[in-house]
Amino acid sequence: MASLSTNSTFLNKVKSWMTTTEKLLAKNSEKLHVVPGENLWVNVDVLMTHDISGPGAIGVFKREFGENAKVWDREKVVVIPDHYIFTADERANRNVDTLRDFCNGQNIKYFYDIKDLGNFQANPDYKGVCHIALAQEGHCRPGEVLVGTDSHTCTAGAFGQFASGIGNTDAGFVLGTGKILLKVPPTIRFVLDGEIPNYILAKDLILQVIGEISVAGATYKTMEFVGTAVESLTMEERMTLCNMVIEAGGKNGVIPADKTTYDYLKDKTTVHYEPVYGDGKARFFAEYHFDISKLEPLVAKPHSPDNRALARECKDVEIDRVYIGSCTGGKTEDFMAAAKVFLASGKKVKVPTFLVPATQKVWMDLYTLPVPESGGKTCSQIFEDAGCDTPASPSCGACMGGPRDTHARLNEPQASLCLNHKQKLPGTNGS
Repeated sequence: MASLSTNSTFLNKVKSWMTTTEKLLAKNSEKLHVVPGENLWVNVDVLMTHDISGPGAIGVFKREFGENAKVWDREKVVVIPDHYIFTADERANRNVDTLRDFCNGQNIKYFYDIKDLGNFQANPDYKGVCHIALAQEGHCRPGEVLVGTDSHTCTAGAFGQFASGIGNTDAGFVLGTGKILLKVPPTIRFVLDGEIPNYILAKDLILQVIGEISVAGATYKTMEFVGTAVESLTMEERMTLCNMVIEAGGKNGVIPADKTTYDYLKDKTTVHYEPVYGDGKARFFAEYHFDISKLEPLVAKPHSPDNRALARECKDVEIDRVYIGSCTGGKTEDFMAAAKVFLASGKKVKVPTFLVPATQKVWMDLYTLPVPESGGKTCSQIFEDAGCDTPASPSCGACMGGPRDTHARLNEPQASLCLNHKQKLPGTNGS
């Protein structure tokens, strides 16, 4: 299925040509040339944080820079409550209060607040899952450096930018200076060619890749995706591909920007951006080639994302529930794909099936966009006909477990099929 070539002397050679990630980091560190392993002070274009990590990052910022210190740029900090939102847990609610107090005091321009937990639609600023909201609100732009206090910040690499998760200490420093110390990662190049069968999604592509290289196969490396199959993907599908590079240990994922990227951004941002592309003669740590036209639908079995299996091999596995959501699988196109399956089967679900849209926009799409070849039916109508639960308030939902009253949380041992869910790790939904 895949072929591999490696360059054993890669790390010992001074290069005259740079990969996409190397060029991105060179640009934002104001250097003409960088090499893997080099430590750089990098200028940050966007810092994102949310309700789980935000209070900790804020604490570090105040401790190191002072209680009355101001952030380096109030328009480059994006704060998105999304994880433990729709809960009666007082400690979870307090986290959002901490974000609100900080953002009000700092006059943060992009704080997507929520106050009315009983009706998410009463909160026009509230968005939902940070990684999808970042894209929908125009914060993901080619040629930039975006860091966030969440491991799946790598999702934004789909836009041809450097995007990576960071810890609270680094985030606190970025809040005060707008800079971060990064080591330039080597790049593994994944060439995905061939016509994608209509039953294959980007989740199948990334599961194939991770199954090939393992969950440690790209540790502190860039995973760059190119090829005719990648070029044919929509932006939402590209986001799925980059979203899960962290499940292979990757520092970041990146897809070179193209017309698909630019078309998506036309009505999303007015900020000027400058795309960056790798050199044609750039050297890579390793290169894998896949023929996607021969790929079959895949699943990741517990307890690891690289525990890959063909979906047809699991047809006799009994499940207790189904969950559709998360930053990997809660986008509009993910629900469209699920609706098409329900429509084609014409059957009722036999187990509880939970639906958690990633953002307010996705929630609206479920009720307004007709599913192709459905006679004008929307996703919500098809899900209702199939006996699924009503789409829940947009958030990370049960992805990380959360408080016991989190929608669709597993509070007892069960077999849960999580469509397009990213992690199969102990303690997470889908493990």
